[in-house]
Amino acid sequence: MLKLRKYYKPFILSILIAIALLFVQAMCDLKLPDYMSDIVNTGIQSNGIEQVAPKAISENGLAFLKNFMENEEIEVIDKNYTQINKGDKTYQAEYPNIENTNIYVLNQELEETEIEKLNHIFAVASKTMLNMIEKISNNMENVTTQTSETEKMDVSKIYEMEPILNQIPETVKKQAREEAKQTPESMLNSVGLVFTQSFYQELGMDISKIQNQFIIQTGLKMLGICVIGIIAAILVGFLGSKVGAGIGKNIRNDVFQKVQSFSSAEFNNFSAASLITRTTNDITQMQNFIVMMIRMLAYAPIMGIGALIMMAQKTTDLIWTIALACGLIILLILFLFKMVFPKIKIVQKLTDKINLVAKENLSGLMVIRAFGTQNYEENRFDEVNTEVMKTNKFINRSMGMMMPTMMFIMNGLNLLILWVGADSIANSTLQVGDLMAVMQYGIEVVMSFLFVSMIFVMWPRASVSANRIAEVLETESTIHDPKNPEPFNENKKGYVEFKKVTFQYPGADEKILENISFVAKPGETTAIIGATGSGKTTIINLIPRLFDATEGEVLINGVNVKNMTQFELHNQIGYIPQKGNLLSGTIESNLKYGNEEASEEFVQKCAQVAQATEFIESKEETYQSPISQGAKNVSGGQKQRLSIARALIKNSPIYVFDDSFSALDFKTDSNLRKALKTHSKNSTFIIVAQRVSTIMQAEQIIVLNEGKIAGIGTHEELLKNCETYYEIASSQLSEEELKNGRKE
Repeated sequence: MLKLRKYYKPFILSILIAIALLFVQAMCDLKLPDYMSDIVNTGIQSNGIEQVAPKAISENGLAFLKNFMENEEIEVIDKNYTQINKGDKTYQAEYPNIENTNIYVLNQELEETEIEKLNHIFAVASKTMLNMIEKISNNMENVTTQTSETEKMDVSKIYEMEPILNQIPETVKKQAREEAKQTPESMLNSVGLVFTQSFYQELGMDISKIQNQFIIQTGLKMLGICVIGIIAAILVGFLGSKVGAGIGKNIRNDVFQKVQSFSSAEFNNFSAASLITRTTNDITQMQNFIVMMIRMLAYAPIMGIGALIMMAQKTTDLIWTIALACGLIILLILFLFKMVFPKIKIVQKLTDKINLVAKENLSGLMVIRAFGTQNYEENRFDEVNTEVMKTNKFINRSMGMMMPTMMFIMNGLNLLILWVGADSIANSTLQVGDLMAVMQYGIEVVMSFLFVSMIFVMWPRASVSANRIAEVLETESTIHDPKNPEPFNENKKGYVEFKKVTFQYPGADEKILENISFVAKPGETTAIIGATGSGKTTIINLIPRLFDATEGEVLINGVNVKNMTQFELHNQIGYIPQKGNLLSGTIESNLKYGNEEASEEFVQKCAQVAQATEFIESKEETYQSPISQGAKNVSGGQKQRLSIARALIKNSPIYVFDDSFSALDFKTDSNLRKALKTHSKNSTFIIVAQRVSTIMQAEQIIVLNEGKIAGIGTHEELLKNCETYYEIASSQLSEEELKNGRKE
């Protein structure tokens, strides 16, 4: 993946924004269990009362609690509470019983630390009082058992015990206070909230209203957080898709351009099926991984670490359960990674293979039917297909066990948290709402590991695909443009010269061409003929520089082809291959492929020279007639004529025909060559042919034999002086034609 890191640079800003949004989403998700805990602990168990320090308390209630406070604490209370005389209309609506008693109201705009200090003072005082009541009277046991039924507690009965409590020795008070200070904070708050609720009821406050308001407000906060989280998730999905698609597009463009720059030597290293797979399937695999990585890789650590921190704030007693679950998940991921990764490498290679077999069958369908080898090809395809199926089945089965195992670990974690947490609740070290939040945080930690595991599942295949893509991008073409190209020699425009050219294919033991020298001039036709394997096509390939000569020089317009750009070189050449390759589209789009600015009149003229007018105009849509994929709706001869017309429309000074008349009948062949001579009389023609009748009129015929020139001359000269040419001609011409050196 790092080999392709440069493709991430244009999208760095989008990735950073996505990470920021993921942080927002994670914070929202982490906050929800905390609010749920508040609803249970405060909204339900404490009837919506959020703090132990009462916002208002009766004069009797405050005086009663001060009996269980230290002097320093009393000073803090007096400092932060303001006395309101009974009957004050300002507070009538909020505290209806103010008509009967003076009250003390908590000062506004206190800092959080001051509120926490006051909460602790009231909680310790309440617990101290409860401890003392338990010590002096068994009749007050109902008070302790009613701490969970706060609405039934009557503080007036507790006030009646004040004279008795004042008679308790100071040592007993100190002991009760020390016990209160050692009580867990959660239990202290629970006791304090019970008394706070009773003090509110004493003032005539509507506890149900307080509870409903708290639950509604908290619920609205949760709803708002959910909306923010959803918006963040949608934006992350949008950015992730944009980045993934953008990177995939850029890589696909570069792979396509790189393949376009390959010489024939590079195509020997990559099959067409493999290049197609790398350009489609491999890039798609990497693109999907990038999208998943952006959405999950940043989100999972934030969620996992954040959930652990939030869980530790609730309780540290259950952290070990998360560590146990995470350890099991890591072992599972490592096991799957070791088992599946080698198979994923095999799958990509098998995909190349199955594409190759399918491509060969589709392109050679008529040959397969002609030889009746359908069963053989079906078995050949089935063999590869079965191998792909078995490998994918192994991978999918291995991956299939991951989700049930993860769910088993997750549910087991919930049970373990409940089992351990129930004991903490019984010991008053953990509240019910906090336990529910801890369970949720535990699930989020496990889900974070699940997201990471999904990344690790996709990573091996994406990594293999990235390496396969990098192989193509890092492959340097053996054909390079010069840094300082030479200008053409205008005095030698149209000249094609071979000077002592020798060629040997990379890795081959024998030379294909050896010491080839000739000159093809403008206004003349240079023909190349020879037995199969004599090197005719190799010479043709050296002219447009599909290969570079091993030794010697190939010159176009007086300049070595190595000293000019490939673009300029190809502009000088109109190339017509033996097998006419047409692209899907129309006849006109194919003819104008090399010269889109060509006029309609010039297109028709070139088609007429190529002897293609008759069959084009016989079609209902003439030049707008469609050409199907692979040009299956035109014959071989029609392909060749259209290919010739396409080259002529390019209007190049040099035309190279690689046995491009082989599919034409003798009459069409003769008419086409005559028309060519008239149409492009100043151009250079280089023709590779198997038929002697096609090249008899050439000004220069080059005879090849085993990669060497066996003779150069005209038809008549070669019949007399070249035994190899005479053998070829004698196999095609009659005795009378040979004897007279007859021309068409």
